Amino acid sequence: MAWLVLIASGVLEAVWATALGRSAGLTRLWPTVVFGVSVVISMLGLAWAMRTLPVGTSYAVWVAVGASLTVAYAMLTGEEPFSLVKAFLLLGIIGCVIGLKLQH
Repeated sequence: MAWLVLIASGVLEAVWATALGRSAGLTRLWPTVVFGVSVVISMLGLAWAMRTLPVGTSYAVWVAVGASLTVAYAMLTGEEPFSLVKAFLLLGIIGCVIGLKLQH
């Protein structure tokens, strides 16, 4: 269960990071609201998962999921240019997360 909460918290990290970018320095209402709600829930989930999973593994997985999804979403929406190198590097990050899960 801790792994599912951790992955969901990583997804919410991508949500808050994207919302933060769209909030124009926290000056736009709805992106700021999405940022605030998702960052709190994401942190609570990370903290909950860390009660049973190692801190280093939890943090690495949380960041990897959030960062990978944030970049992938930005490439899909055209906010960031797509490249095969980026895509392969993101797959590498995801592979590392799978490896951490298999080692736990």
